[in-house]
Amino acid sequence: MTQARSGGIAASLLGNRRLIYQLTRRAIVGRYRGSIAGIGWSLVIPILMLVVYTFVFGFIFKMRFNEETGGSNLGFAAFLFSGIVVHGFLAECLNRAPGLVTANGQYVKKIVFPLECLAWVAVFTALFQTAISVVILSVFLLVTNGVLYWTALLAPVVLAPLLLLAAGVVWIIGALSVYMRDFAQLMGVVITLMLFLGPVFYPLSVVPEPLRYVLYLNPIAVIIEQMRRIMLDGITPDWVVLGIYTLAALVVARLGLAIFDRMRSGFADVL
Repeated sequence: MTQARSGGIAASLLGNRRLIYQLTRRAIVGRYRGSIAGIGWSLVIPILMLVVYTFVFGFIFKMRFNEETGGSNLGFAAFLFSGIVVHGFLAECLNRAPGLVTANGQYVKKIVFPLECLAWVAVFTALFQTAISVVILSVFLLVTNGVLYWTALLAPVVLAPLLLLAAGVVWIIGALSVYMRDFAQLMGVVITLMLFLGPVFYPLSVVPEPLRYVLYLNPIAVIIEQMRRIMLDGITPDWVVLGIYTLAALVVARLGLAIFDRMRSGFADVL
């Protein structure tokens, strides 16, 4: 057995990679089991979302930011969808976090089961849908603009720090939720706040400068801004900003794993 306490974050991921893959695959397939379209829904839903955003915000409300989208309604749809994709990833992780341990009681009393890998399962399950959405956004940009910037290939690099941060947050909330069940109700509020207090519907450039730095405390703000740079503008990420974010994400992940490891001994007693 590979324990988190013996090797840290790398051991929790690489040491349990086969188990994480199997559980992630089971979670993805299980989500669509019994439906007619099956896993095809993972493709249909983001396409429908993009169509709705294009119609409602691009043509009914005629919302646009010239600086960010070149004055194009379709450009605003891509601008909005790129923010929704990032928010949706972390939102799904947060929704799964309270049940990380409580919903998997069958594993808690198995001494040889590495519970810490459940956080990675939650993260990679959410990443599956995010990856499909990024591909759809890429196709949309190629069709509407006639070109897809090579910098779109850097999407995994931009998203990687968010995966690390998400794992840390899931470990913390998952462990605390065993003893305090209030987190399940709190997550809906947190997810909504992240949506409106982040650059999802608007660019940070329209926010007054003193408030702009406050909004950067939103964990999705930096990643959304960097995703738009590489997908919409064809500019490489701000490596300094992304590097600082990665360091912060690493701290959160290490802290989360330490808290999870410290509290895991009492899981069986509570459950």
